Amino acid sequence: MSQESKGGSFFTNLLFNILLPVIILTRFSSEDTLGPVWGIVVALAFPIGYGLWEMRQTSKVNTFSVIGVISVFLTGGISLLQLDPKYIAIKEAAVPALLGLAVLISQYTRFPLVRTLIFNAQLFAMDRVQTALDERGTAALLERRLQLVSYIITASFLLSAVLNYVLARVVVVSQPGTTAFTEELGRMTALSYPVIALPSTVILMGAIFYLLNQLRKLTGLQLEELLSEKAR
Repeated sequence: MSQESKGGSFFTNLLFNILLPVIILTRFSSEDTLGPVWGIVVALAFPIGYGLWEMRQTSKVNTFSVIGVISVFLTGGISLLQLDPKYIAIKEAAVPALLGLAVLISQYTRFPLVRTLIFNAQLFAMDRVQTALDERGTAALLERRLQLVSYIITASFLLSAVLNYVLARVVVVSQPGTTAFTEELGRMTALSYPVIALPSTVILMGAIFYLLNQLRKLTGLQLEELLSEKAR
C-alpha cells in the first residue's frame, strides 16, 4: 500500500479538522453540556489525534502536519490559560506568516520548499522532465520560473496571515473560559475555510497552472507527459 493511500482523504481531513470541532464548539460547549473548557479540550482532540494518526500511517514526518498540530496546541493553551483573545489572532496570523517566510528563505538554500510543495514526484514525472530540460538546455530558466512560483506561494501564505488575523479579531472577542468564547472559536473555525482557505487555494492553483505552462514551453512535453502517473 502506498503512503498516499495510507493517509486520509480530503473529506476525512475536513471531518476531523473542521466539521467535528465546529459542531462541538458551537453546539456542545454550553454549561449544560460539556462546558467551555471541556468543549475546547474535546474539540481540539480531533485534529490533534487525526494529525498524529496520519503521521503514523504515512510513516514519515510532514513538516506542515507538525506545524498544524502545534498550532492546535497553541489554540488550546491560549484558551485554557484564559489569555487575552488578541493572542488567538496573533497566533492565527503567525503560523501562515512563518510558513510564507520559510518558503521565501528556503529559495536561497539548497532545499527550496517550492520543490516539496509543488514541483515534486507526486505531481510531475521528474525524470522525464529533467531529461527534456537537459536536452534543451533550459534547466537554468526553470530555476528562475520556480523562484517566481515560490514568491506566489509566499504571497498566498501572507494573504492567509492577514485574513486569519482579521477574522480572529472580528469573530473572537469574548474572554477565554466562557461559553461565548468557545462558540466564537467554533464560528472562526467554520469561517476559516471559505474566508481563508478558498482564496489561498485559488492562488496556489494559479501557481501550479503557471508552472505547468512554463514546463510545457521549456521541455516541449505535453501535459500528459509532464504529470506523474499518480497525478493523472
